[in-house]
Amino acid sequence: MAAAKGVRLMAFIAFLFAFFATGSHAAQVPVLLWSSESLPPLASPAAGHITSNDQLTAYLTSAFGSGPHTVLLFLQDKLSKDDFTVFGGVFGNKQDSAFQNLEAALQSSSSVTLPGLEWSGSSAIPALLQEKLGVSPLLVDADTLSHLSINTSVSNLLLINLPYCTDLHKSCKEVLRDNDEIIGKVLSIMKAKNVPYTAMYTGLQPSRVISETSMSNQAVGRSLLQAVVPNVKPPIMFNGTGGPCIMLWALNLNVSLSSTLAWIDLAAQTPSLTGSVCNTTNSRLVLSYESGFVLSFFMSQRLYPVSARNWFTLDSVQLQSSGLTATFIGSRGIYAPAEYSFHCQSVSSFQDTLLVPNNTNQNTSQWRLNFIDFQIQGFGLANGTNFSYASDCAGFFTPGIWMGLLTSLLMLYIFVYGLHMIMRLNTMDRFDDPKGPSISVPQSD
Repeated sequence: MAAAKGVRLMAFIAFLFAFFATGSHAAQVPVLLWSSESLPPLASPAAGHITSNDQLTAYLTSAFGSGPHTVLLFLQDKLSKDDFTVFGGVFGNKQDSAFQNLEAALQSSSSVTLPGLEWSGSSAIPALLQEKLGVSPLLVDADTLSHLSINTSVSNLLLINLPYCTDLHKSCKEVLRDNDEIIGKVLSIMKAKNVPYTAMYTGLQPSRVISETSMSNQAVGRSLLQAVVPNVKPPIMFNGTGGPCIMLWALNLNVSLSSTLAWIDLAAQTPSLTGSVCNTTNSRLVLSYESGFVLSFFMSQRLYPVSARNWFTLDSVQLQSSGLTATFIGSRGIYAPAEYSFHCQSVSSFQDTLLVPNNTNQNTSQWRLNFIDFQIQGFGLANGTNFSYASDCAGFFTPGIWMGLLTSLLMLYIFVYGLHMIMRLNTMDRFDDPKGPSISVPQSD
């Protein structure tokens, strides 16, 4: 029994390694199957392999070949392999994984994993199962299932819908952990009812879709250097009553509680947006982190008669930790037209200070902020998915531009001076030899 569990654990680890190695850019969703009885064997897919719909159809035909079957379809709104690598805690703390019940089910039963299934539409997998089982799906939840009488003499397709990160009052990890608890509860109910089942966990669509790039224009052959395109994290977005109203993105959100302590990058953590609000005149974005930090951005917009348009300003940034609060005032430069976003390569509280500390508390006087590649928009989100045109904090006459202008002016001065000297040259009207006799020109009457 221990050896069998070790084999299943190694298979699950191999599945996760296949997740890490899958590098294709085609739209795909992962599919996980496990059964309380047994599933036909399936060779482990090669790294980067995308399973086609025909291959999945052939496998389900062999799995549901004869007799009635009870199938649990855990259908999440969105799911991609990155969700397992980011929130699975595979190489870190196992207790911090968002998929503990799912991992336990895969390790303790007959399971098959497809790291990448070719995605052809949100209804492809439910329609395929409905065709193979010959029954329509029945939408249930854990509470309904506990009171449901399941007839094992006929096939059953039980559909359990799971949300994704649409509720911005919860982090993605919290949503996935709640989904995992639902999976564990449903499996416990099926075990208590003593009903054999086959379960499938997948998504209606990928949570991260990367458009496929053409390889026809790339050089074929060996290369000493390989270009690696980093994954770009999505911006933080808060939804108000009328839709998205605040967006923020930063490469780094560095905070430090003392000039002698190391920086802590909050951008590497997933925040909760509880406490954020927005309206037509004021917006507040509150980022609460599990590490205990709370970072708040206060913005406002108003009409400036001189320019005859509305402008928004980042009035202040507030940092809270261990019951202490430090406030930093956006003294200058952090503003943009209301329909634009604001972008700055560096927003800090200690050099080129766009943020000025406004706290006399000795405990917070040395707190520092340093935001790298910072962009924020608190008003005028027209499309709701992307930032509007960015108003950059960098002035037009940067040091590089000044150096270029001065060098150009110096070269122009040298050119004009030389041209002036050339134009003043005169041709001699006579050619005399000072050592020879003078030229005499006879005159005739």
